[in-house]
Amino acid sequence: AFFRADKAGEVDPGRHAALGGSYAGVWPMGLFWFLQPDTLFRRLVKRDVAGSPFVVRLEVFDGLRLVTGPQDQPLASCEAERWYVGPGMQRVPIREGRVRGALFLPP
Repeated sequence: AFFRADKAGEVDPGRHAALGGSYAGVWPMGLFWFLQPDTLFRRLVKRDVAGSPFVVRLEVFDGLRLVTGPQDQPLASCEAERWYVGPGMQRVPIREGRVRGALFLPP
């Protein structure tokens, strides 16, 4: 997604509309909801949602970069973590006929 930073140099996807890229509009979790894989037919899926956070590395470049090389250095970067379940949650597998799933119970 492409954004224009505010006067403080910050971008808030919940307030600032995307100027281009894989989605349009204002979405608080837009950077994560609309991620696209580098390889076709692969999905961005977290297999172990209870054991560790989902970690995404975000990089900001000066201008549009469809493909980055070793010579392209980001202006800024950070890692964002998202936990799917809180501490102490119990995961109970569910199997009934052909239905498979998991039930997450609070402590």
